[in-house]
Amino acid sequence: MPASEITSVQNPRVKEWAQLRERKGRDSQQRYLVEGPHLVEEALRSRAPVVSVLYALGRSVPPGLRELAEPGVEWIAVSEAVLAKLADTQTPQGVLAVVERTPFSAEQFFRVKRSLVVVLDAVQDPGNVGTIIRCADAVGADGVVLGRGTADLYNPKTIRSTMGSLFHLPIVEADLGDILPRASEAGACIVGTSLQAARSCYETDLTQPVWLVFGNEGQGMSARTASLVTDPVIIPMHGQAESLNVAMAATVLLFEASRQRRHARG
Repeated sequence: MPASEITSVQNPRVKEWAQLRERKGRDSQQRYLVEGPHLVEEALRSRAPVVSVLYALGRSVPPGLRELAEPGVEWIAVSEAVLAKLADTQTPQGVLAVVERTPFSAEQFFRVKRSLVVVLDAVQDPGNVGTIIRCADAVGADGVVLGRGTADLYNPKTIRSTMGSLFHLPIVEADLGDILPRASEAGACIVGTSLQAARSCYETDLTQPVWLVFGNEGQGMSARTASLVTDPVIIPMHGQAESLNVAMAATVLLFEASRQRRHARG
């Protein structure tokens, strides 16, 4: 079946898709936009629930995309004006996808024997959130929990920063005041960084079930969240820098957890 075409920015479907550029529209439709050949390919390859692929009229579909798609995916050729209206980047990359949100529940994390979960407490910068998700994916973490005040997962900047990792692991939104006590009751250690901690992250057993909590860029963890941390740790620094960016701190702890777990397996 030949793909349909849409050329007018006044088309009702274009107006509907344009709402996905804002959080309100994404929440209302329970869908989001993915932009660029790499991210669209990752969405299709990961069997994300892609509804439609929009590509530039007069250009061919990027190689390999059709072969990755599920049978029900809709292919629509659109004008450059439509792409410009929908794209978040200044120079549209010629292809976008409309993707349905995938509902995950934090309940699944409680069933993992030696869970490694990343928790973000009001981390506001989309680039930091995306980078941390990418790092969690890189070490094989079981999932990510986004607390209140954290940047929207489906913000285009967050999506770009994940480099496709949002399609590879469960990511849930939750009230940390509810979920962290439950994780602790299930046997997980709630680890958070603190300059007052007595132990370094290298002296802490990260092979057991661990939920790693990271706080806001400027304020750190809220008092409420900090009170739920069972194992405060410090990242030793031997130079003159006072602290690390939250994404850098997450990278250090995640790869230390990964190192310990690989070593424990022998």
